[in-house]
Amino acid sequence: MKLTYLGHSAFEIETKGTKILIDPFLVRVPAYKPNNISDIFVTHGHGDHLGSAINISKNNNATITATFELANYCASYGAKTNDVALGGWINYKWGRVVLVPAIHGNSTPDGKYAGVPCGFVFEIEGKKIYYAGDTSLSSEMKVIGEIYKPDISILPIGGKYTMDIEHSIIASEWLGSNTIIPMHFDTFSAIAVDINDFISGINAIGAKPVVLNIMDEFNL
Repeated sequence: MKLTYLGHSAFEIETKGTKILIDPFLVRVPAYKPNNISDIFVTHGHGDHLGSAINISKNNNATITATFELANYCASYGAKTNDVALGGWINYKWGRVVLVPAIHGNSTPDGKYAGVPCGFVFEIEGKKIYYAGDTSLSSEMKVIGEIYKPDISILPIGGKYTMDIEHSIIASEWLGSNTIIPMHFDTFSAIAVDINDFISGINAIGAKPVVLNIMDEFNL
């Protein structure tokens, strides 16, 4: 299984020939061509997360999994969707996913209500990956750590609109993941960080910080 960082909060997961996209805001990877995508996961409707999901869905016959209101919004523009909610596991041919709470706003780029924001816990090839989406620090992360025990956590660290580095380190302790991957930083000046603070903080709690440059691949 391979994880590729596409900038900001966008990732591609490739597993056994299947490609999955998460929050495909792709402005930082203009050369990237989203081909052979089977599934797209969108945490919330803000433009820097919904990104190109609708067009990618239509061009690849890929299914967008999102909460009910956001999925219906995407469907209204011709996307193939799977409307779900926070709750139980959702099964796919390549694994399963559960939606978990995120604390953030949620509207579409044209101002429509898009339901509740979420994060995802993926279980693929025996690994659990927690993708937090845009969120503040939340005690829900203690529950996620206790119940799902993610091997890898992907957390926002940019501050202002999400957790900052200080809070992401606390979250990492609660989650108990061996590997922590940062996202949602340095895209804009408002979320610029000193990444060395993140690296030293994660090292201090005994986890492994993995900082990916755009288009870097990480084998899970």
